[in-house]
Amino acid sequence: MARFIDTLSDQTTYADYKYVMQDSGSYSFGAKYTYAELIADVMAPFKFKAVIEHYIAKDTDPETSIESHLYYLTPDMFSARTLTELKAKVKIGILEPVKSIFGKSKGAAYKVRVISVEDLMEMDVDTKKRKNIAVMELIVSKLALMSFSV
Repeated sequence: MARFIDTLSDQTTYADYKYVMQDSGSYSFGAKYTYAELIADVMAPFKFKAVIEHYIAKDTDPETSIESHLYYLTPDMFSARTLTELKAKVKIGILEPVKSIFGKSKGAAYKVRVISVEDLMEMDVDTKKRKNIAVMELIVSKLALMSFSV
């Protein structure tokens, strides 16, 4: 019985990173979504689904997660140019050491930052791994999405 509960909680935790949120100026998509799952989600805006199907899917497998796609994104990819035109931003977590007031190390914690897709692409994969960067969310401007031609 305990094994079933642990498995269930792991699935719930993983599903917590699959979400679509919006505020007055942007849409936010949880990075654990695959593009196929995002297209199937009724909460995702239709225009972004069309952008995925017409532009991002040109060089990205629909079963690729947003997290993986953004982590390995390079400037020469068509999907990178698409996300740049959408003025997309990425919420990342960077693992940084935490020190006590006495200078002793207390371990590490993720510092959350929002950066542009261009800034994320400037870092090579080795740098991302060395800095323990975790991609958490894709943020797309509503205005940029509205003006984007599909």
